[in-house]
Amino acid sequence: MKDVQFSGQKILILAPHTDDGELGCGATISKLIENKNEVYYVAFSACEQSVLKDFPSDILIREVKAATKILGIAAENLILYDFQVRTFSYHRQEILDKLIELKNKINPSIIFIPSVNDLHQDHSTIATEALRAFKQCTILSYEVPWNNVSFNTTCFFKLDQKHIDAKIKAIHEYRSQSHRAYINGDFIKSLATVRGVQVGVQYAETFDVVRLIL
Repeated sequence: MKDVQFSGQKILILAPHTDDGELGCGATISKLIENKNEVYYVAFSACEQSVLKDFPSDILIREVKAATKILGIAAENLILYDFQVRTFSYHRQEILDKLIELKNKINPSIIFIPSVNDLHQDHSTIATEALRAFKQCTILSYEVPWNNVSFNTTCFFKLDQKHIDAKIKAIHEYRSQSHRAYINGDFIKSLATVRGVQVGVQYAETFDVVRLIL
């Protein structure tokens, strides 16, 4: 069976916090841009309240700009909001309004979101409100294993070494998060290898199909 190829699409990556999009689907983003898709990346918080005291409070804003540039996302397609970390559930309507604005402005056909089963309260809020805002779009949930109680691996993007290398390089821009176990090139490559084995290729990223419109 011939693989489905996305090309010429407007694609929206929803990241609750800076780095979530790169961690969940960074290699796929690199491939999508290579295949002439227009990718927009939206982060809802730069987590200033959680930044280690060794770094300036706005460090994650600088880091997400550098990381998304490595993946090929145009600077004008990076959109940053300033919701406080771990408070998203108190701002559901405002977040929904932002998502509807994005839908009307960008008119994307494919949306990447956190898993609806994600344990983090901010991730869960973005996933739930995205379902409301993008009822008529293809929606894929990306994998962040440390937050997922369960995850249905119902979609795979086959990837090359260069896509994995771009993801690792982008993730390494998050020096302020280097204390976290998943900001690790070996981990990223190993997970991509596991997902690749599942579909008979060297590397892959997996997604849960929330809605697929063909």
